[in-house]
Amino acid sequence: MFTSKHWVVEYVLMTFGVFLLAMGVSLFYEPNNLVTGGATGLAIALQSLSEEHIGFTFQLWQANILLNLPLFIIAAKQRGLRFLKRSFYCTVLLTAMFYVLEFMPAVDLSGGEETMDMILTALFGGVLVGAGLGIVIVNSSTTGGSDLLAVIIKYRKKHIELGKILFVLDGVVIAFGFFVFGPERTMYAIISVFVISKVITAMEEGLSFSRVAFIISDKSEEIASILLAELDRGATAISGKGMYTKAEKCILMCVVSKKEIVRVKEIVSRADENAFVIVSDAREVLGEGFQKI
Repeated sequence: MFTSKHWVVEYVLMTFGVFLLAMGVSLFYEPNNLVTGGATGLAIALQSLSEEHIGFTFQLWQANILLNLPLFIIAAKQRGLRFLKRSFYCTVLLTAMFYVLEFMPAVDLSGGEETMDMILTALFGGVLVGAGLGIVIVNSSTTGGSDLLAVIIKYRKKHIELGKILFVLDGVVIAFGFFVFGPERTMYAIISVFVISKVITAMEEGLSFSRVAFIISDKSEEIASILLAELDRGATAISGKGMYTKAEKCILMCVVSKKEIVRVKEIVSRADENAFVIVSDAREVLGEGFQKI
């Protein structure tokens, strides 16, 4: 069971993630007519079309409500009440933030050249939106729109990275934006969506990789004991054989944090100067002492 403190921390993080997302869309994308996908991308395109053809201003917060209703019905059946409550909280909060941020001035990144302005808009907006979505998704929630649809699809296709699903879904919305804002804005939007997908993937997999040390030594038992005593890290013994010497070898596999790998190498050097050590990155480690499964 999760403690009340754990729930509070998660909701604080989700709130911060929604804030970053709203800032990226309202201050960077909307003022520059940059359609980057999702419900907000459709809203930006619809806003321009409604103002041009029917004289009605279609606001971001209005579109965020209307476009998410069918997705919430599907998510409620598929993912259950806990996921639905979190996503509903984030979607309502995002809608409210869109409404508040309408009264804030857009960020002016122009340095006298429109091209540089749009490049910075695509990059900075992409980092903010990607970080915001990543924080929300890591905390088992969505903000509706394409990220909610992506989570629904990933539930059925678990082998596909969430960032890739989002990239495809947002590409469809960008294609619609092509006919509204033209090819130049579309190309900047593709840059931004690429940045968003990469940031989300990094957030989903974890920003700090662990390290795996493979230690080949004649003093493997002694090294394993020191690792457990000084670092509180266990090791797994793997049987091996030297193909040159034909001698049986015991290979220790030890997973540690990025900071602890220095201590591991010091311990091995102290115990056996002739040991052979291989260190590699572990992109994701699940289990005791690391991230919960």
